[in-house]
Amino acid sequence: MKFKFLYFSILVFILSCQNKENTYFQSIAVNDVKLSRPHSSEWRYNHKEKFQTFDDFKKLKKIKPEAAKNIIYLQPIGEFNDLQEKQIKFTKEYLKIYFQLETKILPTISNEIFPKNIRRISKNGQEQILAGYVLDSVLIKRKPKDAVVLMGITERDLFPKPEWNYVFGLASYQKGVGVTSIYRFADGNNLSESKFNKSLERLIKISSHEIGHMFGISHCLNANCVMNGTNNLSETDAHFARACSLCQYKLNSSLKYDDKKRLLELKKFFEENSFNAELSRAEKDLNLVQ
Repeated sequence: MKFKFLYFSILVFILSCQNKENTYFQSIAVNDVKLSRPHSSEWRYNHKEKFQTFDDFKKLKKIKPEAAKNIIYLQPIGEFNDLQEKQIKFTKEYLKIYFQLETKILPTISNEIFPKNIRRISKNGQEQILAGYVLDSVLIKRKPKDAVVLMGITERDLFPKPEWNYVFGLASYQKGVGVTSIYRFADGNNLSESKFNKSLERLIKISSHEIGHMFGISHCLNANCVMNGTNNLSETDAHFARACSLCQYKLNSSLKYDDKKRLLELKKFFEENSFNAELSRAEKDLNLVQ
């Protein structure tokens, strides 16, 4: 009888912990916005992907922070003007909040690191760099020992394979390296003060999206979410910087951060940088968990 009582008590404790763990995500799920039917130009129309459940995610072999490997590093590659460097610094601040992990910027490296055979000229006349080369031949060799992930940021346009026109970013689930290009976020490299915030918003979305992939999260089919796949800037702009409740649940199960602290810090970042739509979404989530 004592054994049965002890077993029952342990079971109740486990279920109670699970319920507490799920409460936050169940609460904010009411703020998830249902995905609309995709148009022919959009990612979901052209890519038939499998819905990644939480159980699918848990079973996946994936990168997680460890005691000696828990820093996100950003690796700028190319020639950046003052406004672009400012954007990279803001992105570092945002990623530190979004993932609740220390984030650092490495010294910039030159475009000379790209050999001629992985460069091409697009039909619009700009030079493009093969994204896979950046991952496999540049970043993986430079990944610091204490890095959980390494994210490259380049001002050159990227392409993933010959038949594709371009890609905003690319990441490796297994190696913990990724890259994003800022080239298309402000009409080439014509970044101005008037375009700064829109370009920065695109950069934080794509960067957090690609790092989300590195932590094992597939393209989201649950709701409007930063983890939705994207084919073009209009689609990127329509996606939220907010991760939906399911993707937040996946992320937190690996990174183990304080959800309310994260929300408060996101609210402050959005407020300080006049990202009013994202500020409103953070406030709605906070109202449910205060």
